[in-house]
Amino acid sequence: MKRILTLALAATTLHAMSAKKEQPLYKNPKASVAQRVDDLLARMTLEEKVGQMNQLVGIEHFKENSAAMTAEELATNTASAFYPGVTVQDMEDWTRRGLVSSFLHVLTLEEANHLQRLNMQSRLQIPLLIGIDAIHGNAKCKGNTVYPTNIGLASSFDVDMAYKIARQTAEEMRAMNMHWNFNPNVEVARDGRWGRCGETFGEDPYLVTLMGVATNKGYQRNLDNAQDVLGCVKHFVGGSYAINGTNGAPCDVSERTLREVFFPPFKAAIQQGGDWNVMMSHNELNGIPCHTNSWLMNDVLRKQWGFKGFVVSDWMDIEHCVDQHRTAANNKEAFYQSIMAGMDMHMHGPEWQKAVVELVREGRIPESRIDESVRRILTVKFRMGLFEHPYSDVKTRDRVINDPEHKCTALEASRNSIVLLKNANSLLPLDAQKYKKVLVTGINANDQNIMGDWSEPQPEEQVWTVLRGLRSVSPTTEFCFVDQGWDPRNMSQAQVDAAVQAAKDCDLNIVCCGEYMMRFRWNERTSGEDTDRDNLDLVGLQEQLISRLNETGKPTVVIIISGRPLSVRYAAEHVPAIVNAWEPGQYGGQAIAEILYGKVNPSAKLAMTMPRHAGQISTWYNHKRSAFFHPAVCTDNTPLYPFGHGLSYTTFRYTDLQLSQASIPNDGKTPITARVTIENTGQRDGVEICQLYINDVVASVARPVKELKDFRRVALKAGEKKTIEFTITPDKLAFYDLNMKSVVEPGAFEVLVGGSSRDEDLQKATFNVQ
Repeated sequence: MKRILTLALAATTLHAMSAKKEQPLYKNPKASVAQRVDDLLARMTLEEKVGQMNQLVGIEHFKENSAAMTAEELATNTASAFYPGVTVQDMEDWTRRGLVSSFLHVLTLEEANHLQRLNMQSRLQIPLLIGIDAIHGNAKCKGNTVYPTNIGLASSFDVDMAYKIARQTAEEMRAMNMHWNFNPNVEVARDGRWGRCGETFGEDPYLVTLMGVATNKGYQRNLDNAQDVLGCVKHFVGGSYAINGTNGAPCDVSERTLREVFFPPFKAAIQQGGDWNVMMSHNELNGIPCHTNSWLMNDVLRKQWGFKGFVVSDWMDIEHCVDQHRTAANNKEAFYQSIMAGMDMHMHGPEWQKAVVELVREGRIPESRIDESVRRILTVKFRMGLFEHPYSDVKTRDRVINDPEHKCTALEASRNSIVLLKNANSLLPLDAQKYKKVLVTGINANDQNIMGDWSEPQPEEQVWTVLRGLRSVSPTTEFCFVDQGWDPRNMSQAQVDAAVQAAKDCDLNIVCCGEYMMRFRWNERTSGEDTDRDNLDLVGLQEQLISRLNETGKPTVVIIISGRPLSVRYAAEHVPAIVNAWEPGQYGGQAIAEILYGKVNPSAKLAMTMPRHAGQISTWYNHKRSAFFHPAVCTDNTPLYPFGHGLSYTTFRYTDLQLSQASIPNDGKTPITARVTIENTGQRDGVEICQLYINDVVASVARPVKELKDFRRVALKAGEKKTIEFTITPDKLAFYDLNMKSVVEPGAFEVLVGGSSRDEDLQKATFNVQ
């Protein structure tokens, strides 16, 4: 009997040991994602589920701001945060208990790994999603590659480059143990007063769509590899078309305009491999906050477009339903409205946890609704391999972020993003033998601001300012630098006078003007997120500096570094050469210098119209014909520089535009082919960005005068001629009719092909849809 008991006890012990060793299904990488999600979700408490729907700022960010900010400053700041009444120990404890899904504003590998280690002490060990705004490379982190911002990238019209930059950014993020990029911003930018133009791909829905889709694909691919990151298609929708040009202001716009202008980039990104994450917009849309807008989140995103991923709020925007939109009496009510309208994850803050658990326990929110959101979030975490790869290491980080190929890509992208706006009398490229002593001045002549918004200071040796680039590219030239500081608001009259005096002894002037975007001096910026303006003029003494230097009689070159189009009217009228460099990244100074001295032939074209002044904010190229039926008096109604404009050091001639057919059936299947011949008629090799526009001549609904429907970067050697072919598919002719149905109507269509959106630059041919 004793022996039987001993054997039974041994068997029980072995069974217990075996059970202890046996992993739960959700930890088995060989199981399907759906199986793993089902298994894990069944094991979770309500508190753990609600925690998976919440995000916090990083601990180091919390420490820094809790020591420097007041509660009053916290209420209006949308870049920095801490949580009054909360300690670091509280945040670490919540993480250990599995009550946090994600962190943002984590800037080092060490902190990311530390947070994951804390999280691995939780009961279920669900890995964290570490999110960051790597808008143009992971530029908020030290040593990572800083590419041109999106507006410059769009001006290259290089879709393949957009994918390549996103792919390299993803690799650098994962090496830093960061997994979620709050980009691409696929809003269509139509108001230069808005400070966020620089992080968009410009004013045209078609260009924004192609660049946004390529960028999102570059981040995610199939989102099934430890080298992929989660992209975030944002901000849905209308933030780029606020009633007064300020970030988060109301947007009142028709459904037709939404579906024809603002929806297409979102729809395409979601339906072409981006079905994982969407961020809602700060603003209210036609009176309803986007963050509680069921029509946007449920009807449009999920039912009409088939979105299967998770929706995330933007920075405390659910709470703004209380203090700004006044559509909820308190935060708990705002959380209720947002979740029931389709919100899946909250950015950011601790109040969420208690309030949402209470809402479920009170029966106002079904737990099944919580399960929907958690399922979506867990699916992404499993697909990304976070359960198997929760950490990265220093060796991998240092190898990946210093990859020479990434640096070469950043330089190439900078070269291709810089727009030559004006070049009277062929002043450029500069002759180093003729101009032996050159004055260099302006707020952006020697500052890391050249990297653009969403950048933090980088090691000096890794950033090529304009001055550094000039000295590198033209070492025999004597560059006389007169510092104007970095702050356009507080320029010194004495320093402006000093520059004018120095110009007397120089052969040529280079003035680096524009705006200030660096985030570590948040309150001194003049462009970027939450830095909106009521005009588009140069800030401070910059225009005086340009005009006085130009009036010395010495040839003057103006370099604009900015995230928005600026109305540089004086320079456009009087200065012989203007270069719009946008925000060209860490190699921007070298790329600018290479263009100035002819090492590189500029090729970029404006992705956003440059108006003469803020009164022309609606001068986008694809306006309706009646927009200028009665032109404004006492002014020039044309833009300063139109969409698609950009010069080269060579010249191109378009001839022989031909269509494959004069008429096609309206069967939704038959395409038409357009062919045009482009010849490089100059003395230098160059790249021309050939643009194809369509105009529906007569329609049942008023249509734009022209719409971009295709483009091509065409490399031509001096004297070379190529015939370029475009395929015009029926979808490029469609629009929403009187009944808001997408249709192609019979009638005449104009095909316009050329080097910019200006009528004078376009060849024209016509065909009919039967």
